[in-house]
Amino acid sequence: MSYRPTIGLEIHAELSTRTKMFCACANDPEEREPNVNICPVCLAHPGTLPTINEEAVRHVLRVGQALGGTLADFTEFDRKSYFYPDIPKGYQISQYEHPLVAGGFLNGIAVTRIHLEEDTARSSHAEGESLVDFNRAGVPLMELVTEPDIQDAKTASDFAKELQLLLRTLGASHANLEKGEMRVEANVSVSKTDTYGTKVEVKNLNSFRSVERAILYEIDRQVAALENGEVIVQETRGWDESAQKTFRQRSKEGSADYRYFPEPDLPKLRISTIPGLSKEEIARSLPELPWARRSRYESLGLSAADAAYLSSTIERGVFFDKAAAIAGNDTALLKLATNYIISDVGGWYAKRDVAEFDTLTPDAFIALIRMAKDGEISSRGAKDALAVLLEEGGEPTEIVQRLGLAQVSDKESIRAAVLAVLEEHAGPASEYKAGKETALQFLVGQAMKATKGAGNPAVIREVLVEELS
Repeated sequence: MSYRPTIGLEIHAELSTRTKMFCACANDPEEREPNVNICPVCLAHPGTLPTINEEAVRHVLRVGQALGGTLADFTEFDRKSYFYPDIPKGYQISQYEHPLVAGGFLNGIAVTRIHLEEDTARSSHAEGESLVDFNRAGVPLMELVTEPDIQDAKTASDFAKELQLLLRTLGASHANLEKGEMRVEANVSVSKTDTYGTKVEVKNLNSFRSVERAILYEIDRQVAALENGEVIVQETRGWDESAQKTFRQRSKEGSADYRYFPEPDLPKLRISTIPGLSKEEIARSLPELPWARRSRYESLGLSAADAAYLSSTIERGVFFDKAAAIAGNDTALLKLATNYIISDVGGWYAKRDVAEFDTLTPDAFIALIRMAKDGEISSRGAKDALAVLLEEGGEPTEIVQRLGLAQVSDKESIRAAVLAVLEEHAGPASEYKAGKETALQFLVGQAMKATKGAGNPAVIREVLVEELS
C-alpha cells in the first residue's frame, strides 16, 4: 500500500485597515523608513491599553460570510504567550476558544476557523547584528485554518490562489505573497493507514510555486524517512527557495505551550449589538464573489477556462464587464473581444511591469475590435493597432489611418492584385482548376502579401474564384 499525504493549511493575511489592530498607528505596508508607525501601545510600554479595530473585525466577518461559515455572536481575544524579539509584550493578542468564524468551504476544502490577531514586528539579520522594525507590529492579521482535507500540492496551491482572489475582491487585503501580506504555512503528514501520520509544519512559503514545491518535497522526504525506518518528528521546518528543500527550525509547540488565557485588557464582544456588524448587514455588504463571476461569464457563452482567466484578477474582471456592457447584445463582438483580451492584451501586460489595464480603456478597445469584426481592418491589422493602443493610447480610427491598416474590400481594387498573382503563379492556378482546393488558399495568401495585408481575405477569395472559373 502506498503512502497517502494529508495536508492542512494555515494562511495569514494582513488586513487593509487605516490603523493597526489595537492602536491608532498607521497601517502602511509601503512605509520604508523603519520604526515610524509606532506608539507606546504597539511597543508594549507599561500601562498602555489596547483598543479593538472594528474595521478589522468587519473584514474577517465578511470573509467568513463569503465562505458560508458560522459568524460568532460572542467572541473574545486571548493572550498567546511566547518570547521572541519581535513580540515586545512577551505575548501576542490572538483568539483561541472563540474565533470570529467557524466552518465554511472554499474550493471544496473545509475551513476549520478564521480568527483575528496582531502581527509581529519584522526582524532582520545581517553582518553580525539583528535589527527589529516595529512598523508591522500590531497590524491586523487574519488567520484561516483548514481541515486536513487536502491530498496533493496543486489543490493546496489552488486553495491559496482562490483565497487571495477572494480577499482582494472583498477589499480585505492586498494579499501580496512577495510582500509578506499573505503567508502560507502547510501542515504535511503521510501515512499508509487511515490514521494520520506525524504532522510537520512548513513555513516561509512566499509564492504559490513555493507552496507546491515545498509540499511535494516534504511528502517525498517523509516517505523516504519512513522507508528507511526513521521516525518523523513533529516540528516546524522552513523552505529554502535556493536549495529547493525544507530545513529544520524548531520543535513544534502545542496549544498548552502558549498558555492561552482571555485578554483582560479587552472587552468581550457581542457582535449582534455592534451597529453595522449584524449577520444581515455583513451579508448585504458582499460584492459579487469570484465563483459567482465565473458562473456569470460562462452563462455569456465563455468556456470555463476563459471565464476562469477573466475573473482571476480584479482588474481583468472589471475591464471585461465594462467591455461587455459596451458590446451589448452583440455576442460575436464579445467573443472576438474575449479572444483578444486573453491572447494579445493579456500577453502584452504579462511581459511588462505595468498594472493590468492601466493603459487601455474599454471604449477604445471595443471600438477597435468592432472594426475588426466589421472587416474594416484585418486580424493582423487589429493586432498591430492594438499594440499601439496599449503602448501609446489614442483613438483606434486615427491609429488605423496613420499606420495604413484599413482593410481594402473594393473588388476592383483587389482584382488588380489578384491578376498579378495569377500571372506570377500559373502553376497553383492550374492546380486549383484541376480540383486541388488547397491551391486556392496559397493564392489567397499571395494576394494578401501583394496588398500588404490590407486586402479583405474574403473578397480576395471571391475574386480569385471568379477569375479561375
